[in-house]
Amino acid sequence: MIELSTVSDVGNVGLFSKGDRAAYLKNLLHLRSPLPESLIDLNVIRDRAAARVQELAIPSTRDEEWRFADLSSLLKVNFQTVDDQSSLSFPHIQPFILPEAISSRLVFVNGLYDPALSAVDGLPDGILATNLATAVAFKEFSTQLAQQPGAEEVFTTLNTASFTDGALIWVEKDQVIDIPIQILYVSTATQAAIAHPRCLVIAQPGSKLTLIEEFVALHEGIYFTNSVTEIAVLDNAEVNHTRIQRDSSESIHIGKTVATQARDSRYTCNAISLGSKLSRHNLEVYQTGEQTDTVLNGLTMITDDQVGDTHSLISFTKPHSISHQIHKCIVDDHAHGIFNGKVLVPKAAQLTNAGQLSKTLLLSPKARIDTKPQLEIVADNVKCAHGATVSQLDNDEVFYLQSRGIDEVSARKLLVYAFAYEVINQIPVASLRDQLADLARPQQAHI
Repeated sequence: MIELSTVSDVGNVGLFSKGDRAAYLKNLLHLRSPLPESLIDLNVIRDRAAARVQELAIPSTRDEEWRFADLSSLLKVNFQTVDDQSSLSFPHIQPFILPEAISSRLVFVNGLYDPALSAVDGLPDGILATNLATAVAFKEFSTQLAQQPGAEEVFTTLNTASFTDGALIWVEKDQVIDIPIQILYVSTATQAAIAHPRCLVIAQPGSKLTLIEEFVALHEGIYFTNSVTEIAVLDNAEVNHTRIQRDSSESIHIGKTVATQARDSRYTCNAISLGSKLSRHNLEVYQTGEQTDTVLNGLTMITDDQVGDTHSLISFTKPHSISHQIHKCIVDDHAHGIFNGKVLVPKAAQLTNAGQLSKTLLLSPKARIDTKPQLEIVADNVKCAHGATVSQLDNDEVFYLQSRGIDEVSARKLLVYAFAYEVINQIPVASLRDQLADLARPQQAHI
């Protein structure tokens, strides 16, 4: 019998006390490195966040937002920072570089910017793609850093207190970028390491940008990635953002993506989570202007004893806005999928149209899913809907494919592939779309 959980498993809550969790968080804070000289002015932001971290603790399953994701395994690891990069050359990362972004990429190794592996010479005038520490006239953009809503969340605060560099993408007014920009975060860690990747994206009015963020590992190992990406989509701008998480199967990945949308702007996020033993993606979108359009496409594919957690928030504040969200989970073996999606529609957000759907495919009797689509509506003139489905593979569909000459194993793989492809097909970069489709496509199907 497939298990659909409605209450949390609190068996491990007492494993670490609140004092243990607070002390552990402080220890992570003490691992932070100093800022480079060019970013010394950001110490005010870092120190303010560090003071806040001193008041916090690693969440437990007693915390509502973490009731299904047990972080006890995090507290068992003595993480260390990586002070320098491994000596990588282009052939090491070439399999991860998208052909469309061969001359429009930023590469970070173990959280540190690597200029030798990066290349932005293919970008036109009117766009700045670089790292924070070497950005020309960075002070012009620094006022945008750590200013997005939701900055008080514990791991976001830890990142703000600890980051030493990051990616900066700035698109000039009315500039349309035809090629994607890829930000590649590479881990070479073979032992416990911690990194705090940071990214700031500013799309000026009327601009258009396709952004690919990808987290990959060259080796299997235990490490902790704690990332934050801030995106400001200004009036009538458009950002199509794809985020791929393919970290080591032994790693822990906690990521935050926060976007603000001004009037008439469009933001799309395609979030794919495949790796890590424990992963969490907090995706928050704040519609601060009228007539904004938000599309969130999510796919989590996990197996073995992986835990894949997605928490999303779409917050409306103005009328005449639209959002559409679909999140799919494919859960196999003893894996545990989690989805919590919130849509907030206050009284000021009249004539809002919001749709949210969570769909889960459980492939094993021991697979678990906790799913909670959530609407909070105060406005009285809106069109909002949400729903959730949890299912196994349909035996009738398997039988139909078998009746067409496809063996049972291949038939089941084809159905899983079709389930995933609805989300994969939304990715705007052809090579990446094909690459992800290959991961979901049935291998050696006898058709």
